[in-house]
Amino acid sequence: MADEKCVLVGQSGGPTAAINASLAGVISAGMDAGARVVGMRYGIQGFLGGRSVELSRSFGDPRDLELLRNTPSSWLGSCRYKLPDPADDEATYQRLFDRFRELGADAVLYIGGNDSMDTIAKLGAYGREYGSDIRFIGVPKTIDNDLVQTDHTPGYGSAARFVATAMREIACDANVYDLKSVTFVEIMGRDAGWLAAASALANPDIVLLPEAPLDEAALLARISELLAQKNTVMVGVSEGVRTPDGRLVCEAAAIAEGVGVDEFGHLATLSGAARYLAALAKERLHCKTRAVELSTLQRCASYVASEVDLDEAFELGRAGVRAALAGETTKMCALERVSDDPYEVRTRLVDVLSVANQVKHVPRTWITEDGMGVTDELLAYMRPLVDWIPIELASLD
Repeated sequence: MADEKCVLVGQSGGPTAAINASLAGVISAGMDAGARVVGMRYGIQGFLGGRSVELSRSFGDPRDLELLRNTPSSWLGSCRYKLPDPADDEATYQRLFDRFRELGADAVLYIGGNDSMDTIAKLGAYGREYGSDIRFIGVPKTIDNDLVQTDHTPGYGSAARFVATAMREIACDANVYDLKSVTFVEIMGRDAGWLAAASALANPDIVLLPEAPLDEAALLARISELLAQKNTVMVGVSEGVRTPDGRLVCEAAAIAEGVGVDEFGHLATLSGAARYLAALAKERLHCKTRAVELSTLQRCASYVASEVDLDEAFELGRAGVRAALAGETTKMCALERVSDDPYEVRTRLVDVLSVANQVKHVPRTWITEDGMGVTDELLAYMRPLVDWIPIELASLD
């Protein structure tokens, strides 16, 4: 039909266990509105290369949408592509808008984190400047939970649930021998410690976040005190933990291993903090140490996905379509917490320009004074998102 609407959607950045739930929400709302829904293959970069897929055909059956909702990773494929400044490379924008017009796109939705919101901000600003009627809406996702202007982000609750589960199970494994040992569990989080904080739900001995600079001497003293009282010490450590001078603990290891940077200037592989700290503790305290990196399991472990997370991701995808078809543009769909008990949130729109390239840190007041743990306020914030009640385990007293 000549007046049929077209919704174009892409996924970008690191995948999560909930990003496809948002995609399912976009498809669902688009089809409910009688729109044709088209997906970018491999994000904006793949779309620039002419790659797209007709989602309305692929997911016409509600059962297929439900399968998509519960499938981890990015079904459309992803990219880490930084749009240039139009003043430096307008040709890229002309190519993109030509492609938008060829498809008949009325709305463009991009599901992603900080860098993806930068893409929506740039496209929206360019479209506004040249009088385009295309609407641009960002749909948030990131296991890092570091987007501003939203209470939390889809992907975080599921990843946090996995972290809490894994920390608890690793602690059981680490405690089988009658000897002194320290286990460092490394958790994702480049700039903010929200995900590492989730390890606190499993009650480890120490939690180290980027927001509290690491004093190595104080850490070793604390571990030594704990080892005098018990055999096994568990430490949850963010991959982004830093020294007081701002240097990443993992940086030396990354440079030594020849790790490069991505298009946004971030270390392509941000790991090594746990290995460094385990080696340090072994050398100074003369005990057994182990470094465990949860790695990509944190973002793809759909078998422990939070239902709260999946439901909210789906609703944000639907909200994005509704906003775009109502004429909104250069906005991001966000979550506002209405109540903790009972837990309730609602969706709202925020200016994407206030989100792009910003980082939401864990408040210092939610971290213990010594910088090695989290407060009850942070635990209360996380619990409803994780939707996790630990299984009762037998204990040996």
